[in-house]
Parts: sequence; C-alpha cells; structure tokens
Amino acid sequence: MAVTPKSSWPWVKALLHSVYDQPDAASVHAQFNRVLDALETKLPQVAAHLDRARADVLAFTVFPRELWRRVWSNGRCGRTTQERLNREIRRRTDFVGIFPDRDALIRLVGAMLAEQHDEWTEARRYLGLELLARARTATTPDTTEEASTDIVPALSA
Repeated sequence: MAVTPKSSWPWVKALLHSVYDQPDAASVHAQFNRVLDALETKLPQVAAHLDRARADVLAFTVFPRELWRRVWSNGRCGRTTQERLNREIRRRTDFVGIFPDRDALIRLVGAMLAEQHDEWTEARRYLGLELLARARTATTPDTTEEASTDIVPALSA
C-alpha cells in the first residue's frame, strides 16, 4: 500500500482481497493476473509493485487450502491474543492492588505467562500437528527418483 495513493486504498484493498477469496491455487493466480490488468490502466506503479512482489504475495498457495488463512493473515490473531493477555495481566494486578515487593509482581505475571504458554501448547495450537504434517508433504519435493549412476563404487569385488 506504500505506493498506492491514499484515495485508492479501499479499491486496491478490495481487489487484493478478491485474490485471497479464490477456492484453489489456479484461481488465485488467475485472479491475481486480472487484478494486475485492472490496476495497470489506473495505477501502473501499484501494478508494477505487485508484479514484482508476485512470488511473496502468492506464496501461500503452495500449502494446503486449510492453512491459507493462517499463512496469509495479517497477524491480527496474534495481536488480539497479545492484547487479551495484557488485559488479563492488568485485571489480575489491579485485583491484587499493592504488591509487597517487585518479586511478588514478577511471580504473579510469570505464573500467568506460564499458564498461558501451557494453554497454548496443549489446547489452542495455531497450526495443529496434523495440518503441519500435511503442509510438509504438500511442499516437499518428490525424492523417490533413483540415485545417479555417475558415482563409481570405491571398491569393486
């Protein structure tokens, strides 16, 4: 959006969101091309910028469809989680009111952070292990080809 005039932000944003709303990778790439064509006439600088960033913008398409939203999201989920944690820390420290010393405050906040960590590792994985395994198999190249015969064995019997 840095090269987009501020008055055009809503239009460009809507065009880019249409790319992310496609059902499969081929449709995503086709829609991205249509977006570039639409931008070329009115905002050639923006079209050129997006064309140079094509690989980065469309990188999410190599993953399984279930991961797309998590891969191309703008980090909002992490931000709201952080804000929620900060509000809970503030609520609990306000409830206690006055701490006898700095170490008591650190113990309370440390315990809350440990609790949050345990909760996330056990119950609320952002990317579950099964999704990560499917993503790995989707992006790992096929290595079942036979080894090259150019290598001569060191010892022949």
